[in-house]
Amino acid sequence: MSKYFFMLMIAFVAMSCSKKVEVTGNFAGGSPLERIEFIEASGVATLPLVNMGVDSKGNFAGSFEAPKNGMYIMTYAGKQAMVYLKGGQKVNISAQADTFPAKFTVAGDGKKNNEFIQEALTQIQTYAGQINVGELVTKEEAAFLKEVEKIRGELEKRIDAAAKKFSPDSDAVQWKKDEMNASILGLMNQYEMNHSQASGKAGFKVSKNFTDAEAKLKKDSERMLRNQPIYRNYLLGKLSQEFQTYADANNKSGQETSSVLFSQFLDTKKEMPQLEKDYLLAFVMSNSDINPSTTPENAEKISKVIQEKIKDAEIKKDLERIQFVLSGPKMGEAITSAKLVKEDGSAYKLVDNKAKPALVMFYASWNPYISEATLPVLGEVTKFYQSKLDFIYVNLDDTKDQFSKTSKAMLMGLPGTSAYAENGMNSQIAKDLGIYGFKLPSFIIIDKDGKVASKFFYNLGEPELVTVLDKVTGLKAPVAPEATLQNDLLAPPAPAEAPAANK
Repeated sequence: MSKYFFMLMIAFVAMSCSKKVEVTGNFAGGSPLERIEFIEASGVATLPLVNMGVDSKGNFAGSFEAPKNGMYIMTYAGKQAMVYLKGGQKVNISAQADTFPAKFTVAGDGKKNNEFIQEALTQIQTYAGQINVGELVTKEEAAFLKEVEKIRGELEKRIDAAAKKFSPDSDAVQWKKDEMNASILGLMNQYEMNHSQASGKAGFKVSKNFTDAEAKLKKDSERMLRNQPIYRNYLLGKLSQEFQTYADANNKSGQETSSVLFSQFLDTKKEMPQLEKDYLLAFVMSNSDINPSTTPENAEKISKVIQEKIKDAEIKKDLERIQFVLSGPKMGEAITSAKLVKEDGSAYKLVDNKAKPALVMFYASWNPYISEATLPVLGEVTKFYQSKLDFIYVNLDDTKDQFSKTSKAMLMGLPGTSAYAENGMNSQIAKDLGIYGFKLPSFIIIDKDGKVASKFFYNLGEPELVTVLDKVTGLKAPVAPEATLQNDLLAPPAPAEAPAANK
């Protein structure tokens, strides 16, 4: 009896500590070409945790390891919704495809928490619409602080009312109150930065009463750092003017990266906790310098900053991962030996290709416009280079059956080897090469020894790709027509909401 009880307890502990979230649901009227992804909202490197397909009836199902309990971004058809999830939960999410994210329902284990979050959000937005920020920043400091305390009290009352109505978990309520405190701190920062100009009082400085009020709201700083991106925004806002002055004085050439300058600036902040430095530096790096257009020289600089300045192991791991995803494997290293399977069922690996250099395409049948934009250009490329170059097409559909149904039609008339990566976007090859939905379709060149000979490309018309193809084949291509870039996420990034390094 005691033996079975012990085993039962072990099983219970294992389940209770699980980080896996199982998600099912339905998007009525959804398209099979659209994908569903979940992204941790509080992370420093916002890579999708899972990529799920929608069937012809709008159904979807999948699971992922949740890094922490908290808010997750759910994306569908380019639209985003926020969902509160916890490890070990089974949730069901349903919506009309055409009304998402304005309307959706969370059932199962996450029902109460998400009903609470939505109710609190509605009540807070209703009240916030009555607040005149422009008028607030003109008030005398004492009157402003009194008004801020009134606002905080009213918001907390509304959060508590929503909690009483839906009985959510205590950590969900705490998350919402932390978000509220971070938002109020942001309002206080606006006052500090703008009151002098708004009131006509040159040289205005806040008093100790003001900083004491800030300190009270920041008493759980570490928890807010880990869970609230808007709190990190607030902290960066507090530093922005000082950092700009530092950058102007220490970047005379105008060539240094924001990441390097900001890391040097943080070195002067001896009183700042290391975790705060780690999160703020990670925020600046991921929103400014870690992107597909970063030069190899600057990428190396950023890697050095990550290794030397970031102390938190999870933050460092996340930054290294997103940097790898955007830059790909290093030139000259052996390509992954992950197992693939050809249509006839035989095993295949990229490293098996030794006769010639090869252009490898990673794709899925759900890629938008692949037939119209990519395949015609690929046809011209294969026609010109096939005497000196092999072509390999790696399919990342959800199932081998889906691969079998679509690959023949899509690749008809193209020379080369077609293979399937078992488990699609969750396959070993996708993990090894950092392939996500936003990187499809993509291309990489391997030499005849099975080593990486190029970075990832997303446009067959890129001059650099043509240059590499000419180099590995000894041929000289004519000017190729440009293919449409398949995903805007891989275009040069918009200016980041981080402290600027240059005027």
